Amino acid sequence: MCTHRPTCPTAAHPDRDAARIVVAHPEQGWSLLCNGTVVFDDTGELLPDGEIIPPHRPLATTPPSRGQLTVAA
Repeated sequence: MCTHRPTCPTAAHPDRDAARIVVAHPEQGWSLLCNGTVVFDDTGELLPDGEIIPPHRPLATTPPSRGQLTVAA
């Protein structure tokens, strides 16, 4: 499917997200990559074979403790 030079990673490759976007719908929260993978804003993916990759966002950082908060007077 990819016609770029050098070719983009296939959908089976671990680095599949590095493929170029061919269709973007940011208002709907998804994009189609040239390798046939649909990527979603929540970091989930739908592969061309129908496999679902659940969202894999980085874990949230711990919020500051009460002693670190400042309140404007």
